[in-house]
Amino acid sequence: MHEHDSVLSVTAPASGVKGTVQVPGDKSISHRALILAALSEGTSTITGLSRGEDPTSTRGALSRFGVEFVDQPDAAVLVHGGLRHEPVDVLDCGNAGTGIRLLSGVCAGYPGLSVLTGDQYLRRRPMDRVAEPLRLMGARVDARDGGRLAPLVIHGGGLSGITYELPKASAQVKSCLLLAGLSATGPTTVIEPHPTRAHTEEMLFAAGARIEVEGTAVTVHPGPLAPTDHAVPGDPSQAAFWAVAAALAGEIELPNLYLGFGRADFLGILRRMGTDVQVEESTGSVRVASAPLRGVEITGADVPGIVDEIPVLAIAAAGAEGTTVISGADELRVKESDRVTSTVAMLNAFGVRAEERPDGMVIHGQGDAAFTPAQVDSAGDHRIAMAAAVAAVARAGGRSTISGWGSVATSYPGFVEDLVEVSGATVDLKP
Repeated sequence: MHEHDSVLSVTAPASGVKGTVQVPGDKSISHRALILAALSEGTSTITGLSRGEDPTSTRGALSRFGVEFVDQPDAAVLVHGGLRHEPVDVLDCGNAGTGIRLLSGVCAGYPGLSVLTGDQYLRRRPMDRVAEPLRLMGARVDARDGGRLAPLVIHGGGLSGITYELPKASAQVKSCLLLAGLSATGPTTVIEPHPTRAHTEEMLFAAGARIEVEGTAVTVHPGPLAPTDHAVPGDPSQAAFWAVAAALAGEIELPNLYLGFGRADFLGILRRMGTDVQVEESTGSVRVASAPLRGVEITGADVPGIVDEIPVLAIAAAGAEGTTVISGADELRVKESDRVTSTVAMLNAFGVRAEERPDGMVIHGQGDAAFTPAQVDSAGDHRIAMAAAVAAVARAGGRSTISGWGSVATSYPGFVEDLVEVSGATVDLKP
């Protein structure tokens, strides 16, 4: 259970940020490593797994199918794969949008009854985007609000492969259908309006699945998966918080990041703003140092690759000279919070002028001027909470408070320790 009402107080020194941060294992890859290991017949080893609550919820859900997980002394996890029986209880996905959507594909392919739910925030997020194509494949999927909201009740098995054009580009929906397609009769093809993150395709291929990619069409053929050893690299979405802190107020090194397609696009945005960014592709190491920033235009073409990083990029924009306009980002309104509203409210709390637009926002950068100390309501959204902490240590003097801090445990349980390490900030966490 999250302590979503916990409050973090941050008092930042004037020294800026400096140091090296090893961010947690990539959350998106962690979900997929757990699922693919669970689906394979045999034993897989996962190293570098994210210990955030979201992947932990996915692990718990898979254990309801009889999958066995064994923690090793070296922090690796052994997974004895194979779905042995229909889930013996409700699958609680916590706050994990990726978890519930990918697991829906698993449940649709397994003959039996599954019920998937999550916390109050997850139960507000749209699930019709996976329910509708799964129904086309032959699964029975019931849900609240006319089939739109969790809890989801899925009667799986007996699927037929389909060709499905995604109405909106989504790696989560694509992945859901590819996972369901492993258990269908005949091939399943997902056609995207434009390319999204390809973790699932890459990892399915590594696990021996027959998968074909042609342009924006991905086809999977039914068949078993082989056990695979997964080494999970650092999560670039979490690295983005430190990259923005460095862009505004210092220098930070970020080793061992996943830098594959569609995952490190925020670095390109920071470069466009004028940030000093150095990347060592062979090791996944990134160094970011502060420089004078300028406002930029972020359009719908940019958004799929930075959708999770927009709240913290908005902090960079607030510390830039000139105006930043973000458009084509209506997907932000159905995240853990309405991230258009919550990001603008956060900026306003720090004394930064910003306005909502239906599909984005306008941010009037303050250049080198300090932010005012703020009281921020994160709306139970981990990315808003962490972005506010970055603003507090990078540009706001005095003491800022961030409510709903418990949500950060979903993805980055050690964030406060890393914040203190690189900034020397004084922090206080109260229920």
